[in-house]
Amino acid sequence: MTLTRHSFVALLIVAVPALMLASPAQAAKECKLAITGNDSIQYDKKSLSITPDCTSVELTLTHIGKLPAQSMGHDWVLVKAEDMTAVANDGLAAGIANNFVKKDDPRVIAHTKVVGGGESTSVTFATSLLKKGQAYKYMCTFPGHNGLMNGDFTIG
Repeated sequence: MTLTRHSFVALLIVAVPALMLASPAQAAKECKLAITGNDSIQYDKKSLSITPDCTSVELTLTHIGKLPAQSMGHDWVLVKAEDMTAVANDGLAAGIANNFVKKDDPRVIAHTKVVGGGESTSVTFATSLLKKGQAYKYMCTFPGHNGLMNGDFTIG
C-alpha cells in the first residue's frame, strides 16, 4: 500500500504532536538537599526528606565553622538506622585518610568527604538504593561526633 502525499502529511500532522506530548513513564528527577555543620558539633537539620518521585539526590554539606578538618572535620554519611553505630565504629579505624568511612563498606549508602571550616562537599546518589518504609539515618563519622550529629532521612 502506498501513501499519497496528502495522507502522509495528514499522518504527520496527527502523529508528531502526539509523540511530542508523550512522556517517559518516569522522567529523571534530581532532588537537591543542603545541610550545614558547625564548630559546636551540630548539623543545622535533625531530619531530611525527599519526595517519592526523586530518582537521585544531590546533598551538599557546608562546614560553617572556622576550625580545620583535622580537629573539627565534618562529613555526611547515610546508612540504615540499624547500621549507624557499627558504621561509626568502623570509621574510627578507617581514619581521616579514608574520611572515617571503612573502605567499600556495603552498609554505607552515600557519604561525603570530611571538610573543615569554610569548606563544602557534595555527594550524589541514586534513590534506587533506598527502600520506602526502611528507617535511614545520616551522621558525621568524625570521632565523637555521631552522637550529636545525626538525623533521620525519609522518603515521602
